[in-house]
Amino acid sequence: MTRNGFSDIRIFVEVARRGGFRAAAEHLHRSPASISEAVQRFEDRLGVRLFERSTRSVALTPIGEQFYDRSLPAIADLEEALNDLNEKRDEIAGTLRLSAPYSAGPFFLDELTAQFATRYPAVDVELIYDDKKVDLLSTGIDAAIRANTLLAPDTHAVPVGPELRMSIVAAQSYLDERGTPKRPEDILSHASICFAFGRRDRIAPWEFSGPNGNFTLQPKPRLTTNDMRSLLRYASSGLGLAYVYKDVAASQIANGKVIEVLSGHLSTLPRYSINYRSKKHMTRRLRAFINLAKNSRNTEAENAKDFLAD
Repeated sequence: MTRNGFSDIRIFVEVARRGGFRAAAEHLHRSPASISEAVQRFEDRLGVRLFERSTRSVALTPIGEQFYDRSLPAIADLEEALNDLNEKRDEIAGTLRLSAPYSAGPFFLDELTAQFATRYPAVDVELIYDDKKVDLLSTGIDAAIRANTLLAPDTHAVPVGPELRMSIVAAQSYLDERGTPKRPEDILSHASICFAFGRRDRIAPWEFSGPNGNFTLQPKPRLTTNDMRSLLRYASSGLGLAYVYKDVAASQIANGKVIEVLSGHLSTLPRYSINYRSKKHMTRRLRAFINLAKNSRNTEAENAKDFLAD
């Protein structure tokens, strides 16, 4: 493959991956006009149309989509290999791109990211909070911090953060009006405030422990949100039962803003995981982040206790 051929394929992949000429140009530090010209030149040389263009959008043609699916893994592997070569020669540097759910930030990840950025000043960190599943190949994300249920297939995972002990809480005013649940099944007749993974149809179930092992129940939500802090706020306002991290609710339980119920029936959820594609081509900056996460486990529980302390 000629140098220009590789460059044209990389430009094509970036336009497809980022959904437009301008976004690809920003990533490649080139002008949108030069990106558009390169794609047109590439299409002319191949004799096929790879994109359908309009004044508002750029979309892959069917043959363009096939070519993108075939070329993306090769480009991604080459980029990782080049990054690996550069990092073996140079210091830990470059850009570390991370994706994480909103709840992980104030719970432990903001502190961990601040430690990493302080320790490795030559690394720029892009941290995107999003509760959706992430395609590590097509998005250019180095690693995604996710719950076990949202891990991508054919990837590696390293546990991170404190154990996820859970609580069901409600305001005393709500319990006075609706009664206190005595058994896990009682929650099905209560107003519930539920965590949703980005969409209302992807609601996190409530997990309990019983004599025959763990089991889940899915109450009908009165309110849904993807922010753990909002769950607790709605519960303290008397709007229903909320299923939240125990460390998140600890201070409000202590000061009586919410009351904990069914505490002897709840199971502990698995920790978050750092989800990444390849051990073989892992960049030094990602390896450094993972190592820091492993070494900071002893302090994460203390950080979590301060969550929402105000």
